[in-house]
Amino acid sequence: MSTTDLDKLKQSLLARNIKYLLPTYVDMHGVPKTKMVPIAHLERMMGGSELFTGAALDGVPQDVSDEEVAAHPDPDSCMVVPWRDDCAWFSSDLWTEGKPFEPCNRGILKKVLAQAADMGYRVNCGIEAEFYVFDDNENKVDPLSDLPHLEKPAYDSVRLMDNLDLWLSETVDAMNELGWDVYSFDHEDGIGQFEIDFDYAEALTMADRFVFLRVLTHEMARKHGAYASFMPKPYGDKAGNGAHYNMSLAGADGSNLFVTDKEDPRGCGLSEIGYQFIAGVLKHLPAIQAVSAPTVNSYKRLIVKGSTSGYTWAPCFVSYGNNNRTNTVRIPGGGGRVELRSADSACNPYLGMAMMIAAGLEGIRDQLDPGEPHRENLYYKSDEERLAAGVTWLPRTLDEAVTAFAEDPLSREVFGDVMFDAWVEFKRAEWLSYLNHVSDWERDRYLKFF
Repeated sequence: MSTTDLDKLKQSLLARNIKYLLPTYVDMHGVPKTKMVPIAHLERMMGGSELFTGAALDGVPQDVSDEEVAAHPDPDSCMVVPWRDDCAWFSSDLWTEGKPFEPCNRGILKKVLAQAADMGYRVNCGIEAEFYVFDDNENKVDPLSDLPHLEKPAYDSVRLMDNLDLWLSETVDAMNELGWDVYSFDHEDGIGQFEIDFDYAEALTMADRFVFLRVLTHEMARKHGAYASFMPKPYGDKAGNGAHYNMSLAGADGSNLFVTDKEDPRGCGLSEIGYQFIAGVLKHLPAIQAVSAPTVNSYKRLIVKGSTSGYTWAPCFVSYGNNNRTNTVRIPGGGGRVELRSADSACNPYLGMAMMIAAGLEGIRDQLDPGEPHRENLYYKSDEERLAAGVTWLPRTLDEAVTAFAEDPLSREVFGDVMFDAWVEFKRAEWLSYLNHVSDWERDRYLKFF
């Protein structure tokens, strides 16, 4: 960054009365970490002055004897923090020993995006953000609104408006002030569950925004004695929190390459390059799911039934199709984009997107064919019927997903050796910790059973 550009950035921040700067990066979970820097030291910060001991964090794989990692802020990512308007937030890459840190989450996505650029593509993405807002009391899962519960609360007008003045309007206003262009929001299928949809952006920008969104919604809710939960499945009998990735490729002129003006024999309104992208995603879908649905709890969302309102609307199969929500990979009405429905709100968006994009690019390079789309309700089919149609189950536990990830060569290619080993080791330990935990279900079932 030139001295002139640095001076312009500093003057623009001073004009907005910014006092403190946050050079922020994420750990393997997508949780932001930072130090706070007074604005007088902007120049030093932009040069990577802020150092961090990676060994103190999950998935910043370092030994305690290694040189620290340094946050190198991206000036284009600068945002004024809506609930602290004296602070500016910068998404940052990690460096060490004078060069980019290979296991940096943001760097992993940037590497894949560079491969797309070499092929002549820019990757655009939108993420549908779903989350619950709960009253911050000892029970921990009470909705903030005190209206009576409904068996089917999806799209409920009264509960949506009841939350508008509590925290929701402030959140939407903040997102729009940041330039994110919220175009829709609603009450979802769980009591106190919401979805906020905002405009798509280039993939790296969208990943930065999703990380910030999780912090933003929590802080806005916290002002009203509540908290936002991005846990994939906080209730066993209600809908879970998805974070569907909606992707498309743009050419040098910015045109959407997944849009077609030709007759589409498959009838989904997608170009041939779009179908090739889907074929690559399907080939590597179990490994992608391990990263886009990365927790033990994620797999309690990815079930056919388990909601008081009926089906869970969650994807369970290696399949694609048109607007049919029983497919994991869906082409929404109107075409022109590809939706991954297995991603949930606990994902690390940098890593999840990197896996999906890399798989899609492989499909294009190898001119893969995804076969015919599925328009039937796959929930109603038996295992035998689905298998006859070439449809298999996705991994049904974190253990199965991590095994699929570890066995897929694309995973190491995308993550690099260091992050691949660290991620697999951590997730296997997480699964083992879960297995060793004695749950209330076990006590209720077995304590006096025999």
